Amino acid sequence: MAGPYTPEAVVEHPDAVEQLHKEYLRAGADVAQAFTFYASDGKIQMSDTTTEYTCEELNQAACDIALKVARPAGALVCGPLSPTPTYNGGKGDKAAVQAEFRKQFEIYVKNKVDFLLAEFIGYVEEAEWAIEVLKTSGMPVACTLRIGPMGDLAGVSPGECAVRMARAGADILGINCQFDPFTCNKTIKLMKDALDEAGLHPYLMLQPLGFHVPETVNNPHGYTDLPECPLGLESRTITRFDVHRWVREAYEIGVRYFGGCCGFEAYHIREISAALAEERGFREPGADKYVPWGGGLSMSVMPQSQAKVGQEYWSKLKPACGRPECCKPLGIKGSSNGTTTATNGVKATA
Repeated sequence: MAGPYTPEAVVEHPDAVEQLHKEYLRAGADVAQAFTFYASDGKIQMSDTTTEYTCEELNQAACDIALKVARPAGALVCGPLSPTPTYNGGKGDKAAVQAEFRKQFEIYVKNKVDFLLAEFIGYVEEAEWAIEVLKTSGMPVACTLRIGPMGDLAGVSPGECAVRMARAGADILGINCQFDPFTCNKTIKLMKDALDEAGLHPYLMLQPLGFHVPETVNNPHGYTDLPECPLGLESRTITRFDVHRWVREAYEIGVRYFGGCCGFEAYHIREISAALAEERGFREPGADKYVPWGGGLSMSVMPQSQAKVGQEYWSKLKPACGRPECCKPLGIKGSSNGTTTATNGVKATA
């Protein structure tokens, strides 16, 4: 159910979650991130979908699945933690907030995952509190904010957020969710510049949306204010070639940890692997079934696709949204029966 987003699937449908992990790893992922988003007792109690599971039960079930799939594949396992309802926009008590974070990560320490990730944090102050308590685990700590170029929900700039997170002890820091890949690149650049100026050099991480939402760049809440959110976002889905361009741009900025959040599918993860094949020195396990840039298109089945084989065509393509009455591409007129026609010889390509 969209909204609560609690991870009871790890208990109720572990086979489905296991299969999803396998798809990501076969696509080239180096990390299996336990599926525990908002698995805190406070959030579970607020959810309309489940009140019968505890944070400990969900996190243990998620660890069991991630470890089962990742260890034989030689992948790392990440233990993620979510924002706490206790923080409440800065009104919560620090000790109580940190106690809630501690309860989330105790299972990860017990299961000996490889590192911890405090993700989807809206306020840098809560991020600092999370990093501080996570560091007591003795494990590597990553932390990502759900911010755009405007900064956190209290108006703290991206640069200041990054510096504060680094000084709190984050080994890896960056952004996840809320904004599209190219908006995230703008934000991480602001963070990188501030870190460089302060002489701080943590690893940088991005896990953006799998949707195009550029009009939210000046909205601190990101895509959640769009009319299509959360049930009509498919028409905004990024292509694999968008992913390739995003990854290369972000790599040049200095990002070294790439992933995806809402809207990312296994084929997007595969494109991250393909885009960085030279730097990584190897290709993903499923590479034998994937030829980049349309090189696998069959001329016998799709003879009209000869011109579409190669980077030149696909990297410059600007896909239409599939909703002509919304996009209004140049030269296209909508008819009364809902169909579209091209005029003056202009092709129906946005």
